[in-house]
Amino acid sequence: MILKVVNAILILFAVYMGIKQGWAMLTGKPEMLDMFRKWNVNKTGLLVYGGITLLSALLILYPKTFLWGNFLMAAAILLLICLHLQDQNLKGVGIEIPFFLLNLVIIYLQHPLR
Repeated sequence: MILKVVNAILILFAVYMGIKQGWAMLTGKPEMLDMFRKWNVNKTGLLVYGGITLLSALLILYPKTFLWGNFLMAAAILLLICLHLQDQNLKGVGIEIPFFLLNLVIIYLQHPLR
């Protein structure tokens, strides 16, 4: 029972962060534009990436799409890790790794309402 509550809190945190970051990308926040511009991603690419991030966060909430949402979000985070590694930005990688691991832990613990 305690494990399900902890997992629910982790899921809510991951969903919150996914919605927050996805919305920041969709609205074209300057810091997001700057970060993605150095990887030659234009505003349209940022909108698509933000939409995928937002969609993956929402998919995590439902038991039937829980696994797909987590895989999609983990893949998006892994892409960011790879882009940071390409720039040799270890600080950026260090920021993204806990979120990647969070998705893996959530997958392992499964959806609490399942």
